[in-house]
Amino acid sequence: MKKNIRKLLRPFANVIRLLVYNLEDTFTKIFGSQDQLMPPKAMNFVGNGDFKKTGQEFLRYFINFAGLKETDNVLDVGSGIGRMAIPLASYLKTGTYDGLDIVEKGVNWCNNKIAPKYPNFKFIHANVFNKEYNPNGIIIAADFKFPYADNHFDFVFLTSVFTHMLVNDMENYLSEIVRVLKPKGKCLISYFLINENSIKLIKNGKSTLDFDCNCGVYRIEDKNVPESAISYDEEFILRAFENNELQIISPIYYGSWCGRDVFTSYQDIIIAEKKSIC
Repeated sequence: MKKNIRKLLRPFANVIRLLVYNLEDTFTKIFGSQDQLMPPKAMNFVGNGDFKKTGQEFLRYFINFAGLKETDNVLDVGSGIGRMAIPLASYLKTGTYDGLDIVEKGVNWCNNKIAPKYPNFKFIHANVFNKEYNPNGIIIAADFKFPYADNHFDFVFLTSVFTHMLVNDMENYLSEIVRVLKPKGKCLISYFLINENSIKLIKNGKSTLDFDCNCGVYRIEDKNVPESAISYDEEFILRAFENNELQIISPIYYGSWCGRDVFTSYQDIIIAEKKSIC
């Protein structure tokens, strides 16, 4: 019942949120207090959390959990509208940043606002189909090849990307991550992981998402738009990492999405290292 109410209210909530954001953007523009490296709220399509705080939060994870260095070459798959790029711009002194996203307006904003100030930052649009974020895309995600050389990046991260991708698409992206990572390079990827604990919390009504449509190794929230939110069986993801020569760096940082009392972020976070070539 609670889920059905949420689904009915979602379109209205989005409209109301957009109206509020437009009013806030207008107010900010009139009084001239807009940070030039912060996108207008009405343009934000990367989540409802605090834009700036979330970016700073993940910068800490990149450094403290994955060992990111100021000299690293970084790839942000799903770079959105610069939520992670903005804090990284102040951190990557001599390193490089490449952002890749399927939403063209986000890439354009980043190229207009961030790239001119930081020459070591580049953003590319990939016209990949996704029913939630790019329904007019012409490239099939399962066939997409990242436009980067083999063994190029020290660090690759995806925040809230595989939570919107179906199995074949996700598996292709995972293999591409491995291809572009240097040996012993690291990746950080967020998920909604289904395991005994998260299932129990969902059944007890603690979760913000129900994922009651079970499709085997993954579950979806909305049958009409599967990519709106996708969770994966944890064991399946662990096998996918192993099959792609990615060594998971313990622990897995579990999130609050399913109603945990102890958590790191909202989504679950896995960090892994590409195995060395013998």
